[in-house]
Amino acid sequence: MCLGIPMQIMEINGFNARCQAKGIERDVNLFMLQHELPLVGEYVMVHVGYALQTMTEQDAQTTWELLDEILKSEQFSEAL
Repeated sequence: MCLGIPMQIMEINGFNARCQAKGIERDVNLFMLQHELPLVGEYVMVHVGYALQTMTEQDAQTTWELLDEILKSEQFSEAL
C-alpha cells in the first residue's frame, strides 16, 4: 500500500522544499509540480520524498484526522 502524507512547505530552494507535519521536518522534491510550483505556507501531498499535488489546509487536516483514526484503530486491535 502506498501512503501520501500531507505536509506544509516551510521554505523553498529551487525544486527542493523543507516541509513539516506534526513537528517532523523533511526535505521534499517539488520537481513533479514544476509547472505550478507551490508557495511557502501551502500544503502538499508527499510520497517517498516527492510532492505529488498541492492541497488545501482543510484537506490536509482532514487527511491527518483520518490517518490518526487508522492509527488508533490499529493500536486498539493490537491490544486485543
